[in-house]
Amino acid sequence: MPFVDYQSMTIIQRLFLLRTVAIVIQLLTVVIVYFVMSLQIALLPLMAVIIVESCFHIFSIFIFRQRDAGNAAIVFQLVADVIFLTILLSLSGGATNAFVSLLLLPIVIAAVSLPASYLLFISLFAIVSYSILLLTMPEHTMHHMDMSNHFIGMWANFLLSVLVVTFVVGAMARVITNRERAIALQREDQLKSEQLLALGVASAQVTHQVATPLANIQLLYEELVEDYPEHEAILAMAQPLASCTSQLGYFRSLATSIRDNKKAQLSVTELLEQLVDQMHFHFPEQALEIIQLEPVHGVIVSDAMLLPALLNLVQNAIRANEENQQQRIILTVSRVNNTLSLQLRDFGSGIEANMNQAQRAVLGEKMVLSESGLGMAVFLSNSTFQRLGGKLKLINHSAQGCIAVVTLPLLIGNKEDIS
Repeated sequence: MPFVDYQSMTIIQRLFLLRTVAIVIQLLTVVIVYFVMSLQIALLPLMAVIIVESCFHIFSIFIFRQRDAGNAAIVFQLVADVIFLTILLSLSGGATNAFVSLLLLPIVIAAVSLPASYLLFISLFAIVSYSILLLTMPEHTMHHMDMSNHFIGMWANFLLSVLVVTFVVGAMARVITNRERAIALQREDQLKSEQLLALGVASAQVTHQVATPLANIQLLYEELVEDYPEHEAILAMAQPLASCTSQLGYFRSLATSIRDNKKAQLSVTELLEQLVDQMHFHFPEQALEIIQLEPVHGVIVSDAMLLPALLNLVQNAIRANEENQQQRIILTVSRVNNTLSLQLRDFGSGIEANMNQAQRAVLGEKMVLSESGLGMAVFLSNSTFQRLGGKLKLINHSAQGCIAVVTLPLLIGNKEDIS
């Protein structure tokens, strides 16, 4: 097995390392006891067991170089360790062997590596193995110097040790694992917040820098209108300038709402009406078809960024449609338990084929580099949905296009302002 840093090893790699050390110690112990200390032991059976254990060990290493090891595979390896150790102990004194407490090692490994159900199974298996060693001891050993009470006491001590390791060490390991998982999630949330803050600062800077030149262009336009009121080029400037001015004003109102952290309850009907109005205003060339098998009653928690987040998804769908010369978007609205489900389908080419499975899995959770950009719009939209208790999932449609599935908590009751 190649050398790797112990901290970076997987559970199965650490188990293989410990077993390698155990096999070497077993071999040295048998050789020293038989040849150096000249004690009578079952040399050939012991060596045969160690050889079989070594072959099993090498075969296991070869197998798990090619695949990942799940909990069941680790349990199987620990059971094998208990079996080999039990056989070795039975051939060298059984329950009287000084190394019988080594049966605790598989339990300790299971306590820090496996869920509670697997840990309980390994613990019971080790207890049964020790009990078999005790019950199969020769009669003359049990009656010699009246040692039966002593051996039974050793068994009780082993049982107590198993209980301590199973419940105390197992509980401590689960606490540490849960804490590490929480820290990892907190670190990811912090990184996402930093990315969102950087995007917000960059957007504010661009808006501030664009506002002054746009105001100058507006003044020049007004002067040109007075001098050339019928000129086609000047008349064509009216709509783009008005749109830019409107968007800047809208961005300022959004920034104010975000700063004040205002939230309100919005009915599903109002949300759909606002979305349809924005579609007609910004994308009149596209048709939005709303499918609602039954009316969805209730309200959702909304803020100033919810509608822009949905429009980001609409804009992505329209861009995909335009690449395939399509002009139809389908929005399926439904209620699933206590959540509102919005499924927005386009008729484009679907999620990019050059994305691997790992990139698709984190699409929306972080910015992902692709041919069409960094996935920034999806990232920002998903952040908004998560802040409101929802989530976003992107999947390819079986026939054509992509489906953006948005789920939001659905509240039942009267609409009230939320501060």
